[in-house]
Amino acid sequence: MTTGATRPAFCTWIVPGILALTGVAVLVGLGTWQIERKAWKEALIAALSERLAQAPVSLPAPDTWDRLAPADNEFRRVVFRAAFLHDRETHVYTVGSALRSDVTGPGYWVFTPARLPDGRLLVVDRGFVPEGQQDPKTRPQGQVSGEIRIIGALRWPEEPGWFTPGPDPALNLWFRRDPAGMALAKGLGPIAPFYVAQEAPIPPGGMPKPGPLTVDLRNMHLQYALTWYGLAAVLIVVFMSWVVSRRAA
Repeated sequence: MTTGATRPAFCTWIVPGILALTGVAVLVGLGTWQIERKAWKEALIAALSERLAQAPVSLPAPDTWDRLAPADNEFRRVVFRAAFLHDRETHVYTVGSALRSDVTGPGYWVFTPARLPDGRLLVVDRGFVPEGQQDPKTRPQGQVSGEIRIIGALRWPEEPGWFTPGPDPALNLWFRRDPAGMALAKGLGPIAPFYVAQEAPIPPGGMPKPGPLTVDLRNMHLQYALTWYGLAAVLIVVFMSWVVSRRAA
């Protein structure tokens, strides 16, 4: 009778025990994954900050553009000479910038194609203009002509988010940095797969407003890890309390 009474009681703990153990393993795994992500994010921030602190180098040769890896070249500072095609500029809406503390929205990033001395094209993010100054007629001094020396950082196009609106070429309005799409809408030929975020020179009149970038990537992985570990601990306490209450019954 003792064996028969014990076996059903023991069996009633098997499924809840397996579920609790699985839940704890998953939660601990998620916490550990966040710790690994924290280390990766810190290494990334350090690498990008180091690139932005380095002196600008010559723009990569065009025959290497398609082989440039964003992970190895994003935020690398470059210097080159080019002439802007102001009649093909595009505006990207923004409400601020995590990489430019001097920028507050609403306003627009001015993306302008630039022709290199060899005739090839790349797109330059010339900087920020506040709402109401997206029309070039409001800032004619800044529409510099001729070939100039440009310093900036290499950037790669943004991927669209779930809620990112599509572009409106008729209004010359974009909601993400998409140089290839902009070039296509403007009837341009092949362009560089990256764009350059200009930091110098500052144009006459100050608009568009270029400036140096700073790396300010969100790094909440430690908080997330502690949350997952905390939930694992709570699950253990809940399961043990359930076991004690069952045995007392």
